Amino acid sequence: MTSNDAVVVVATAEAAAGQEEKVEQAFRTAIPAVHAEPGCELYALHRDSRSPSTFVMVEKWASPDALRTHAKGAALAELGAALEGLLAAPLKVQTLTPLPGGDARLGAV
Repeated sequence: MTSNDAVVVVATAEAAAGQEEKVEQAFRTAIPAVHAEPGCELYALHRDSRSPSTFVMVEKWASPDALRTHAKGAALAELGAALEGLLAAPLKVQTLTPLPGGDARLGAV
């Protein structure tokens, strides 16, 4: 498998007012299970420093097949159930194709 097979996902969640800690905990609960999934190369939670109700999950999957398996997996289903009623808007998910450049260590996620 080449690095060109990798898929990067950026998922943004906007917590409903007062639900920030519950949203964070839902993601934190899912992280160990997702890390154990085949093909998971990165699954890292971030919080927007200027908008504390905004959470961003940066993901990297070894292949489109690995991402498809994740999308159908128990961990994501449980996360979806845990987030039910806690978000101000639907989860925004961007699926990206890496375009590495320059220094291999610095030019790609």
